[in-house]
Amino acid sequence: MLKNKQQLMPENWKTYKLGEVANLSTGFAFKSKDYRYSGELKVIRGKNITEGYLRWGDDSRYWNNSMKKLDKYVVEEGDIVIGMDGSKIGKNRAIVRSQDLPSILAQRVGRVNAKPKIAEQKFLWQLINNKIFEEYIDNVKTGTSIPHISLTQIGNFEIKLPPLQEQKTIASILSALDDKIKLNLQMNQTLEKMSIALYKHWFVDFGPFQDGEFVDSELGEIPKEWEVKKIKEVAEVNSKSISKNAKVKIIEYIDIASVEEGWVENIKPILFSEAPSRARRIISDGDIVWSTVRPNRKSRFLALGFNNRTIVSTGFAVTSPKTVPYSFLYPYTCTENFVDYLISRATGSSYPAVTGKVFEEAKLVVPTQNILEKFNEIAEPLYLQFSKNNIENQTLTQLRDTLLPKLISGEVRVKDAEKTLSEIL
Repeated sequence: MLKNKQQLMPENWKTYKLGEVANLSTGFAFKSKDYRYSGELKVIRGKNITEGYLRWGDDSRYWNNSMKKLDKYVVEEGDIVIGMDGSKIGKNRAIVRSQDLPSILAQRVGRVNAKPKIAEQKFLWQLINNKIFEEYIDNVKTGTSIPHISLTQIGNFEIKLPPLQEQKTIASILSALDDKIKLNLQMNQTLEKMSIALYKHWFVDFGPFQDGEFVDSELGEIPKEWEVKKIKEVAEVNSKSISKNAKVKIIEYIDIASVEEGWVENIKPILFSEAPSRARRIISDGDIVWSTVRPNRKSRFLALGFNNRTIVSTGFAVTSPKTVPYSFLYPYTCTENFVDYLISRATGSSYPAVTGKVFEEAKLVVPTQNILEKFNEIAEPLYLQFSKNNIENQTLTQLRDTLLPKLISGEVRVKDAEKTLSEIL
């Protein structure tokens, strides 16, 4: 089988080790006591690197001291960075974006930069950002409690390279798919911000209702005939689970690490028989999915456009609206007041978390049915477009995942891929 794949490689392609075609380096050994909790120059540590991008949050660190002799550790847009320690070793690799700058590299983080005359940086990223690299790292890593790899091991990763111009063309094809996926994600983030702003205008600032009569409530003054209710009065929390004996072959699994603020970064198709025991929560269109762990990170999303095999971790609280539309309840869970409520009720110092009951007990102001219907008429189209973008991204991701191994092995040639791409984009 392996031999046949070798025969498929075009004659003008060559096999190299990554270290032969790229410059490899690691970061500086900063002392943790000298880190700052705010500033401009971010420090890229292993914990900032997730699957494909850099994550910044409340646990980010900054370097505000002198930069003398540290210039070589400053990263640039397009640099490839790889975490060299931890349970997700092999998967925690990212390409630096403009929004990640300015940043500086810490120890135990590897950096990869293509040698310009032989390799294209974006092509190398496609080689590193896939399962072939993950499998290689899984085979060479050392350590049990904290797996780790060396820069030498990264450099020994074997790759196949076509001529430079063909590398650029292949990278361009795959980048076009990546760019379209990112564009849809950015559009969804904008749509979500619009819906949250609309919710705040109507139900926090009461903008359209200022001329009406107000009455006292436990949450302050609210329009007359409106009510204060708990989430459990308008929705169900964690009401749907899949049995471990369910006759399902493959699921689309979403874990906490795959979820950002408002969107899902990665969905993993896996055999249900091999799924982790936490893969139990069923989601349906309109469900609100919130991580119960470290609520300050705001890892949550609205379930729209996912297929019926999608299962999320029990580390999420899944809220299913019953008497109010999701277009009303979801933006409520995105408000700072709601996030502060979760944070204030989280228990555990190193691993703060809340329970489903905390979600059930959250209180919100609920308007009359007539107002809910009017709001939904305006807000729901935003979320329907959101869903359309999600569905398109699923298609694009599947296409990318199918094309990538075939393009980077030479099995599919550039002209055929360009034709397929032109028919879709």
